[in-house]
Amino acid sequence: MNSFYASVEQAYHPELKGKPIAIAGNPKERRGIIVTSSYEARAKGIYTTMNVAEALKTCPELIILPPDFPKYREASKAIFTILKSYTNLVEPVSIDEGYMDVTEVSKERHPLELAKEIQLRIFNELDLPCSIGIAPNKFLAKTASDMKKPMGITVLRKREVREKLWPLPVLKMHGIGESTAKKLHTLNIYTIGDLAKADERLLKQKLGKNGVRLIRRANGIDTREVDPNAIYDTKSVGNSTTLPYDIIEMKDIETTFLKLSEKVAERLEAKNLCGSTITIQIRDCHWKNQSKSKTVQNPIYLEKDIFREAMELFSKAWDGTPIRLLGVTVSNVIDKKHFAEQLSIFNFEQFAKEEPIYEIIHSMEKKFGKGIVQKGIDVKKKSYASKTSFSKDFFDDLIDK
Repeated sequence: MNSFYASVEQAYHPELKGKPIAIAGNPKERRGIIVTSSYEARAKGIYTTMNVAEALKTCPELIILPPDFPKYREASKAIFTILKSYTNLVEPVSIDEGYMDVTEVSKERHPLELAKEIQLRIFNELDLPCSIGIAPNKFLAKTASDMKKPMGITVLRKREVREKLWPLPVLKMHGIGESTAKKLHTLNIYTIGDLAKADERLLKQKLGKNGVRLIRRANGIDTREVDPNAIYDTKSVGNSTTLPYDIIEMKDIETTFLKLSEKVAERLEAKNLCGSTITIQIRDCHWKNQSKSKTVQNPIYLEKDIFREAMELFSKAWDGTPIRLLGVTVSNVIDKKHFAEQLSIFNFEQFAKEEPIYEIIHSMEKKFGKGIVQKGIDVKKKSYASKTSFSKDFFDDLIDK
């Protein structure tokens, strides 16, 4: 989708069409940064992550609106409903982006014809602009979709990779951010073409498996299938907050981590998940980012456990520089009912207390059959901890009930 949040606002409020508008957080606090902006605003120098005060200086007539995530979620659901009317092979990857495999459908209708119809339907029925990329694999389709905005349709063939992609700087390649680009520059890799011809062993040494993956992508190779079931897979649950002012006092830090841990725990509980890896993110007043991770023996999901591990990581990582942002993520998540705690000197007493319960379960199973009693129930609870595009909770809207 093109300038999704801003476009949704203009669809709901036609009087905003043709005007520079931006979606931002609370302008009174420093967290008021631009989340997205209309193309009219972009033409006047407004860009995502720009501070609200700076944006208003750059474009005094800029209309700033607070985010309305329920509205955006409804629009997203309507978009994916249209996509699913063509094929069941639709994989949402964010609130405003997804893949479709039209291999079978294209036997009867040309992909370009399909793309034009889908684009027009989304525009005519929902008043929302989008760009579509057509290619033989996910990477090239995503790359093609970024080539013409707004309302663009681009076909990118594998044989065109050398001509169209290789001359571009590596930072233009999907999957490469500024940090990875800098690492590649130290290896004298500046263009996508340089990356395509890079030494695989060297990149694996410097970037791990991702280095090998990037070389393949730079050569137009991507074997990932469009997977509609991917929306059921949650790999991590996290939350972060940009602080209204730089903090340095431990009590403020603890209060922030406590709130973050509470939100992460609530979302884990809503999805019946627990995770074995916890990661904290710290951004200081100089915009320097660092993250620290730890893998625990037994998966965690309770607020107190998340908070304890987060503070322990923080105490080892912080150098005393004033803090601008903090974040907590629990990853390597699994369904609670699928994990069994490993006995240790720390939880032996707990298992000893539960032993009589297991004896009762064993007795009942002998009488009524295996599986008559199960640990935990598979119920997804309603959560309002984070209804934004920055978590993947909105995928719940897209799962066929």
